[in-house]
Amino acid sequence: MVHNVTLIRGDGVGPELAAVTKDVLDATGVKFNWDIVDAGVDIVEKEGTPLPQKVLDSIKKNKVAIKAPITTPIGTGFRSVNVALRKKLDLFACLRPAKTYPGVRTKYQNIDLVVVRENTEDLYAGIEFEVGKPETKNIISAIEKESKKTILKDSAISIKPISRTNSERIIRFAFDYAVKEGRKKVTSVTKANIMKFTDGLFYEVGREVAKDYKGKVEYEERLIDNMCMQLVQKPEIYDVMVLPNLYGDILSDLCAGLAGGLGVAPGGNFGKDIAVFEAVHGSAPKYKGMNKVNPTALILSGVMMLHYLGEIEAAKKLEAAVTKVIKEGKSVTYDMKPQRDDPTAVGTKEMGQAIIKAMG
Repeated sequence: MVHNVTLIRGDGVGPELAAVTKDVLDATGVKFNWDIVDAGVDIVEKEGTPLPQKVLDSIKKNKVAIKAPITTPIGTGFRSVNVALRKKLDLFACLRPAKTYPGVRTKYQNIDLVVVRENTEDLYAGIEFEVGKPETKNIISAIEKESKKTILKDSAISIKPISRTNSERIIRFAFDYAVKEGRKKVTSVTKANIMKFTDGLFYEVGREVAKDYKGKVEYEERLIDNMCMQLVQKPEIYDVMVLPNLYGDILSDLCAGLAGGLGVAPGGNFGKDIAVFEAVHGSAPKYKGMNKVNPTALILSGVMMLHYLGEIEAAKKLEAAVTKVIKEGKSVTYDMKPQRDDPTAVGTKEMGQAIIKAMG
């Protein structure tokens, strides 16, 4: 079977990472029909936007994409190209696995966590009102009238919507993922002791959804501040975590830190019938063209994509090859060496070739 996949090359070091990842994925033996498109800073002058319509059209057509890092240009009307992609394609679920690989520097061992983050609402919905604006004053007056609480007139206002609809679909996504992957527990994480109506609703929906999975997956709840401490102290007792947008953003980076950093952190964003896989680190423009940056995160995102496409054996083979190369510690980039100035460090392309070789 040939899979039609959109490859978004990104900017900064993105095109280098995309090229290596494409070569590695092709070397698995899986057949791809690649539609290579560009987005980000490098094409703004030509296209007038960092996110051309043809990129969205390609993803909608192919239903699957893998995206290299993208910089959001200043002054283009985009808060974030990544956020714009998620909103325009309704990619409501962000999946962020965090797993330790022998050879990656970290204070922890045997980390195997998955963060499921709601992508569309919460404080990241972008409903903000600037300090001093007439509409902001109107909002403040309305809130004071309804809540009987005083807000300083020089306040900016941000609205935090949490809906039953979107809470249910992200929590059900987390449970379905847990069942499919043989996971044992889903932990819902909020600050419901303070935000009783918004975060409280997320918990309420979680309890309702959990009933449908009783006997299959355990369900529990944790407060976000306590959860951060728990993950640092005893991450081994957690499995799949599901969170509203803001908490999910924070906790996914914390978990990546436990596993060794964003350089080994893959990610995927999922809608009803569309999936976009991505490395979650930045585009590191200062390293552009230097063949220096670690390709592991984007390659592991490719492993996630293979799983999604049903190419399970290829996914296992590729992950095993990545694991072998990292554990050997020879053909790895500078950031994976004991000393970052180690002259034996290899480049982006060379690490990719070592992974291809390790697949046999």
